[in-house]
Amino acid sequence: MGNWKLEVGRMAMYTTFPVALFFVFNQPKYFEEWVTNTKRQIFPPENKQDREDIQKLIQDMRKKQMRALEGE
Repeated sequence: MGNWKLEVGRMAMYTTFPVALFFVFNQPKYFEEWVTNTKRQIFPPENKQDREDIQKLIQDMRKKQMRALEGE
């Protein structure tokens, strides 16, 4: 077995290593671009024409649903 100096050194390494990795890998500059690109792929910027098409579709579906309810 080692003496107390070896144990203190090991304990310092055990606590410093995870803290250092956490500090290094949680810097925004490392993953900011990746997060931004992924977010743009999942949620692309809205297009005015697409928004109008969606609203028209919603209105058409509501009209169809109302006609179905009136017919029953």
